[in-house]
Amino acid sequence: MSGSKDVERIKTYVKGLDESLQGGIPANSIVLLAGSPGTMKSSLGFYILYHNALEKGKRGVYISLEESRDSLIKNMAGLGMDWENVSKKMSILDLGLIRSRMKELDKTAWTEVFKMYVKNLRKNLKNEFLVIDSLAVMETMADFKEPRKDLFMLYEWLRKLDVTVFLVHEMPINEIFFTEAGEGFLSDGIVHMELRRENNAVNLFLSVLKLRKTHHARDYFPLIYDGAFEIVKG
Repeated sequence: MSGSKDVERIKTYVKGLDESLQGGIPANSIVLLAGSPGTMKSSLGFYILYHNALEKGKRGVYISLEESRDSLIKNMAGLGMDWENVSKKMSILDLGLIRSRMKELDKTAWTEVFKMYVKNLRKNLKNEFLVIDSLAVMETMADFKEPRKDLFMLYEWLRKLDVTVFLVHEMPINEIFFTEAGEGFLSDGIVHMELRRENNAVNLFLSVLKLRKTHHARDYFPLIYDGAFEIVKG
């Protein structure tokens, strides 16, 4: 692809994947981490931030809209990602807790609070990465009246942050489906993860369906995790 060699790229640290993406994901992209429940979408988002902090000292912010901060830290520790190793470079914002305290506020107020927190973190931490977990909850809390227009405005706002954004996106089991709001069209990249039953086992697969500024294959690769994510090429 023309000009691809001049693109700054962010490593995913998934073994075998970055080589397939000309070195990684273009910096300041908005990428969907999409898949059905149990496909390790949140784990992959955390993993990318964790290893960029650990290996490169790059700052990241993980925003959880459902799972508590303590639960997330414990679950990631169970996968070998010790929070203490990156606590000075990564921040976890538990907006689920804030949600529970804002039941009496309208949707517009919640959206403004969300933006305020993100902007303040960007200003103070100068983070280069942002994970939002998940987009579906974000859309529900914001109560989009005109989904296509409102989602477009959200994406435009995220782009102005000048960070690489990963949006965790829940999808029906083993379907490549995006709502009429246009998440797939608006995103710069789509990493799709799915579960497949093979004999008596359920195995995990990953495909990069879309990634702007990048020449890449769209194959589905087996994805394994044994202390590190790795795609298995045939």
